[in-house]
Amino acid sequence: MNNQNKTQFDYFLLLIILLLMIISTITIQSSQKFLPYTANFTGQQVIRFIVGIVMSSVIYYFDFEQIKRLSFYAYLFGVLMLVALFFAPSSIAPVIKGAKAWFALGIAGTLQPSEFMKVFLILFLAKITVDHNYKTINRTLSTDFLLIGKIVGITAIPLLFILKQPDAGTAMVIVAIMFGIIIVSGVNWKLLVIFFSSVISVIGAFVYIYIYYPDTLLLVLDQYQIERIDSWLDPFEYRGGIGYQLSQSILAIGSGTTSGKGYSNAEVIIPEAHSDFIFSVIGEEYGFLGSSVVVTLYFLLIYRIIRISLKNKGEYESLISAGVISMLTFHIFENIGMVSGLVPITGIPLPLLSYGGSSIFGTVLALTLILNISAKTKFYMFDGNKYE
Repeated sequence: MNNQNKTQFDYFLLLIILLLMIISTITIQSSQKFLPYTANFTGQQVIRFIVGIVMSSVIYYFDFEQIKRLSFYAYLFGVLMLVALFFAPSSIAPVIKGAKAWFALGIAGTLQPSEFMKVFLILFLAKITVDHNYKTINRTLSTDFLLIGKIVGITAIPLLFILKQPDAGTAMVIVAIMFGIIIVSGVNWKLLVIFFSSVISVIGAFVYIYIYYPDTLLLVLDQYQIERIDSWLDPFEYRGGIGYQLSQSILAIGSGTTSGKGYSNAEVIIPEAHSDFIFSVIGEEYGFLGSSVVVTLYFLLIYRIIRISLKNKGEYESLISAGVISMLTFHIFENIGMVSGLVPITGIPLPLLSYGGSSIFGTVLALTLILNISAKTKFYMFDGNKYE
């Protein structure tokens, strides 16, 4: 047997990450001309990329057994930050855009605990799943149901605090992570059918009530939230108010046509375009072709993570990959969908492209874990189970 081996560090994934960072920097620079601020958002974004890479690179040198042992403490720390945010006075945790979701850090900006909670949750749910499967010799519907209960219970704690902020967008990401872990946890397909049928039934009931008994929704939703749904279905009807941002985004993307208007030639004013609506700027300045390049890069990003997960034979690492895939995929589809008018606006940033500190740090941390998995995966010369 030949013992020669080499690590499988995914340089192509690293290249994709760097390309998205470059696109982010260029697009934010272009969008600054419409912003009513004097701050240099481009420079701040570059600094955050550098800080995020430096901070997350520490994780690269951790073994996954160590990460697994520390996952509970990371989860607990994330929950405590959410609890502290809930009870903190407005001087420490100001209400921004109707949500109490950030700690004010003075000249350092703000810190959003929920962005880190996503990664901490992935690590801990993966540990709980691995430990449960290891202890369960004979799997039954009862043991699988117990596992689902553990996953849902652990997810519910941070989810409730995030909903209380309120931050429905991040809460949806948390739920997407939970679903992703459940799907690959190894539970019986019958339970999966029951579980997801229940979710679909709830969504269907919500749609039915919205169409035929809209006033009933006021029992669980605010009037503002219902108006957000109305403006999503007909943004131009509400263009003078709550639908202004979406209608402008649709006009910007549509006006870009095939090849776009060129760098810094955007004409449609979109509020906070450098943040959650950065894809609208790309659509206007680079058109369908430029937008397709960005979507392709995201497709390749997810594909490389799946490839890394298939190569690695560790259950814990595979579950982490599934959680990261769920998180990023939901972010990408939701953000691009909302700026195009396909799904309701939820305030979810576009990974690695949207301006923001906490979202950048959280995303870079998650991708560092994936690069760590690729580096820890070894390829043996006569190993017949390779995914090339």
